[in-house]
Amino acid sequence: MITPVGGQSDELTRRQALKLLATQIALGLASCGKPDEEIVPYVRMPERLVPGEPLRFATSLPLGGYARGVLGISIDGRPIKVEGNPLHPASLGATDVFAEAEIFSLYDPGRSRTVLQDGSIASWDMFLKALIPQLERFRTIGGQGLSLLTGRITSPTLIHQLGLILKSYPQARWYSYEPVSDDAEQAGATLAFGRALQVLPHLDRADVIVTLDADPLGPGPDQIRNARGWLEGRKTVEGQQAFSRLYAIESAPTLTGVKSDHRMALHPDHIQDVAILIANALGANLSTPNLPQHVSHFVHAAVQDLTAHRGRALVLAGRTLSPQAHALVHWINARLTAPVEFFEKPDSAIGQQPGSLSSLAAELEANRVEMLVLLDVNPAYDAPAELRLSQLVSRVPFSIHHGSYVDETASLCRWHVAASHPLESWSDLRSVDGTASIVQPLIRPLYATRTEHELLASLVGRIDAASYDIVRETWTARGIENFDQWWWQILHDGVIAGSKALPLTTPEPRLPEITPSSPSEGMTIVLQPDDCVWDGRFCNNAWLQECPKPITKQVWGNALELSTTDAKRLDLVTGDNVRLDVRGRSVLAPVNVVAGHAPGVASLTLGYGRTGAGVIGSGIGANAFALRSPNEPWLIRGVGIAKTEQRGEILTTQSYVRIPGRVDDLYPVITVASLADGGAIKGNTSPLPSLYPNWPQDRYAWGMVIDAAACIGCNACVIACQAENNVPVVGPQEIARGRDMHWLRIDIYDHGTPDQPKPGFQPVPCMHCEQAPCEPVCPVAASVHDREGLNVQVYNRCIGTRFCEANCPYKVRRFNFFAYADGQEYGDLGGEAVKAQRNPDVSVRTRGVMEKCTYCVQRISRNRRAAEKEDRVIADGEVVTACQSACPTQAITFGNLNDEQSEVRSLKSGPRHYALLGDLGTRPRTTYLADFKNLNPVIEDDAS
Repeated sequence: MITPVGGQSDELTRRQALKLLATQIALGLASCGKPDEEIVPYVRMPERLVPGEPLRFATSLPLGGYARGVLGISIDGRPIKVEGNPLHPASLGATDVFAEAEIFSLYDPGRSRTVLQDGSIASWDMFLKALIPQLERFRTIGGQGLSLLTGRITSPTLIHQLGLILKSYPQARWYSYEPVSDDAEQAGATLAFGRALQVLPHLDRADVIVTLDADPLGPGPDQIRNARGWLEGRKTVEGQQAFSRLYAIESAPTLTGVKSDHRMALHPDHIQDVAILIANALGANLSTPNLPQHVSHFVHAAVQDLTAHRGRALVLAGRTLSPQAHALVHWINARLTAPVEFFEKPDSAIGQQPGSLSSLAAELEANRVEMLVLLDVNPAYDAPAELRLSQLVSRVPFSIHHGSYVDETASLCRWHVAASHPLESWSDLRSVDGTASIVQPLIRPLYATRTEHELLASLVGRIDAASYDIVRETWTARGIENFDQWWWQILHDGVIAGSKALPLTTPEPRLPEITPSSPSEGMTIVLQPDDCVWDGRFCNNAWLQECPKPITKQVWGNALELSTTDAKRLDLVTGDNVRLDVRGRSVLAPVNVVAGHAPGVASLTLGYGRTGAGVIGSGIGANAFALRSPNEPWLIRGVGIAKTEQRGEILTTQSYVRIPGRVDDLYPVITVASLADGGAIKGNTSPLPSLYPNWPQDRYAWGMVIDAAACIGCNACVIACQAENNVPVVGPQEIARGRDMHWLRIDIYDHGTPDQPKPGFQPVPCMHCEQAPCEPVCPVAASVHDREGLNVQVYNRCIGTRFCEANCPYKVRRFNFFAYADGQEYGDLGGEAVKAQRNPDVSVRTRGVMEKCTYCVQRISRNRRAAEKEDRVIADGEVVTACQSACPTQAITFGNLNDEQSEVRSLKSGPRHYALLGDLGTRPRTTYLADFKNLNPVIEDDAS
């Protein structure tokens, strides 16, 4: 315990603790309102704020340090939903699963609420009282012994502040660590060009794409832009326009592999050899690797495709590849004149490169760090175990942790400063392409939290600085004319026009020294960021814990995923618990047998095995970081896998469907060649007579078309629906009983075999059948049709017979066995803060009530009222459902079927159109466009 000047102890008395508690309560009650500073709505502010009417504010949300622009929807001062900002280049009007879930993180009852000293409640003033003497001492010695550890920094304001700190304390050291890093990519750029560069591929400009263990369509800060770019080359199939072909060579299943036209599962060592083969075909003259004949044939066909499309051909290298392989891919892309841009790294403006986590560990080991500031990082959990950060951080005399949770690292630090959520903060961020945007708050801070800018300002003596002023100072220093008008405009737009980084003219990339790989002994585990919790930072988000992983459909945990071949060889089945041993460390994990892994390769996602995540996220899954090495962070070689006597349950919400002969009816796939020849999906609408009445129709007949070819299975629509419609979380025990509550699921259908899977994604909401089987069996007419064709569920009539659920062939109706959102919530989800997120336009269902997708009827109603006031018809595209607005690839189209000019009606007449289970005669209003593949005729079908 530090005794400050004057000899008074910082230890809290009971009276001080009670005063702080009362302050917290007051802050919580007062915070459901606009921030004190002026914020600017995305739409024109009404003259008088209308209670209950939503307002949209443009802001940005970070992921791995990068920005994704969003529009925060706020009702009566409460943010309830986010949607994509169409003006922002990283979101393009869409969202990803993490952006949608941030609204829950804002109201998470497990969030840190105040400053802590050694785990006890403290205050910001107490923290400053202890900090100031420390800073005065460091000024006298130039900051020697002062270290800062951050994640990836793109914020111009934060970069400026770090520069000021390093100038004020010349001997201080800055270190950077991002668990989902691009270190190999940066090292590869250094080998190729002599310096680390930001790489930006343009999938929309590529006719042929080859991914080498890369997953551009998978989770990450640039997923939306990549997915939209990939779609741009594939969405004009019916117009017979040339479009892209995607080859995926990967060691474990990814979203990119699922959507590829040709996929090959290969060991990571051999994937590097594939890069050598491609380079040799372009004149590299490297040592030729020895690869199996079918691999060489596949690569040869891909190379022919690449060279035939020079200028519009692209090769992407993934995280598992070595820096030499990344450098080689740069050389390949230069030969192909690939659509790739290079930029300076955002943090290069600081003037010095940050040190690595290994360097910090060495300094801590040598006891050369006297004060450590950790900014939104958690190395005690996510650092490679061999660095021993959890032991070393606790040895620092004066440590400060800034974060949203009292996590594994916070519990080791002397001081913890609770962080403000991005939706209650002022800041700025850059997207992957360098475009800057302002982060503006939608709400006053719910608790006694501080932004990272306020914490860093205190390190240079500005103890009373507000983040709003700090951010404005960054931009006023640039000499912008009419600054206040400019400021208002960028807050309105959510993006700073013209701020994209200038592309660099790079020299000819150097050909690296690279040789064919030697086969690894034993099993190799490929580590991947998790589709739902990323690197663990979203582990306490209940929405994401219960969100099914796109391929396996697992919830509430992760598992060691194995191919059927390796599972059989190791005598393992799904649910077996195994011990993973490598370099003297071991981890227990359940097994999940998943088709699509290369022989000798297993996969495990990051982000689980937490001990300090909170009530929701702690004690779930296996900790992959415990096996990670700082030298090769994405591959764990020579792993011993030993079966234990215990078994673990793999919780899933859907099954992986592989039904020979029937899959074509449920999930048809057509080739581009067939479409070009005038082919079409076989009609499956039953001509049988029906006893159902012909429902009267008003001027609107709502319908939806979902393009299965465009769906990448990312789950953004699932979480968007949950946020919009107050869909509850039921918890793992209820999931184990088969009682999930999502109104929208994404099924996966496989046309292939366990050794050569060919899966595809199919979102399934309520079909809104015109001849709905659920309606005649309801004894109280709770399930009925309205005059606009919606299959409506009247909650206050429902008596819970569940006859409608039994009669629904699509299984899209959900029954509240408990009051999941009203008195019988899972974990700590009954907190008052969680209730503040709920959409007031949608009722909260209670026990004994059936619920389902409503086509976001509240949005239809709002637009109908607005149209009636103006004496007009709702325009096509005016009503946008929550799932539709979230989709990165615009796979969902919604509109009025009575409008002959509507896009949804046009799509229903196309050659790829089909109805799911249409032969049952249900006449669903939700229908589909079939998936398609742009196959290379040179590649044999059994190799695709």
